[in-house]
Amino acid sequence: MRWIVKRALTVVVTMFSALTLIFFLIRLMPGNPVDVMMAQLLMQGYSAEEAAHVVATMVPFVPTDPIHTQYFEFLKGFFRGDLGASIIYATPIASILIYAIPWTVFLVSISLIISFSLGILLGMFMAYRRGGVFDRFFSLFSSVTRALPPYVVGVFLILFLAGQLHWFPILGPYDSSRFGSKPGFTLDFIANVFYHAFLPVMSYVLTSIGGWVLAMKSSTVSVLGEYFVTAAEARGLRERRIVTSYVGRNAILPLFASLAVAIGYIFSGSVFIENIYSYPGIGKFLASSIPTRDYTLMTGCFLVTTVATVLSNFLADLLYSRLDPRIRLG
Repeated sequence: MRWIVKRALTVVVTMFSALTLIFFLIRLMPGNPVDVMMAQLLMQGYSAEEAAHVVATMVPFVPTDPIHTQYFEFLKGFFRGDLGASIIYATPIASILIYAIPWTVFLVSISLIISFSLGILLGMFMAYRRGGVFDRFFSLFSSVTRALPPYVVGVFLILFLAGQLHWFPILGPYDSSRFGSKPGFTLDFIANVFYHAFLPVMSYVLTSIGGWVLAMKSSTVSVLGEYFVTAAEARGLRERRIVTSYVGRNAILPLFASLAVAIGYIFSGSVFIENIYSYPGIGKFLASSIPTRDYTLMTGCFLVTTVATVLSNFLADLLYSRLDPRIRLG
């Protein structure tokens, strides 16, 4: 119990430190929301006085105030549960996050489940057939795909499967012409959501499955050389039981901790994919907030990715301590 409390306190300190660092780094970026909005309004034909009046009514804070003053005001709102309002969307940050997080979680969860499951199966099969054609092909495939950025694969999938073959839609989470702005929780809508999510999910899977394949193959080969596997074979146990109970169970243990960590890190990688496919998740809102210097929206999106990363590492610690008590005792 003491070990869990210490880890939990570390999580709290890490989150607060990361939040403080995010706040100051965002405000140290060149430009501010007032300058960006003023430039946009002047380009649209507004006079300087008109643009200044519009900006004064839209920007909920003064970016020229001392940065420590802005920080203390931000902390007051944060501890009250108020993250402020987005400048470009004129909507509370909490409402935007409540809308965006489920879409990102939807993509992340499906992508991780598919890539992890297929990686485990392919990695074990490659370990048992190491040196063969199957092993060489998927080793090369895994090495190449894991080196490709997800957004590059996403662009190719859009150009080929959506642009040339017209098999899948290009943009959006669902067909808005069919369901409008208020879709219902029906089988038709769910099927349409999965249909639109196919290309984003494939972009994640194709670039992440290689890491799971190579990790599982390496872990399985290591376990196959252990004495307890040789002893199980000498006892005449059936091969299926050896594969599942002796080899697979021990080989997959190190990957569970990596899976927990991957849950957090894939949130930060959603920026490019969701922006390419115009998917309304955390990544798309973050991508739209950076060029406009929407400080509040950037802070909220970075806060979500930070919390996801820190909590996933905490979950990995808890999970691995259950799988290997030596970690907790240490």
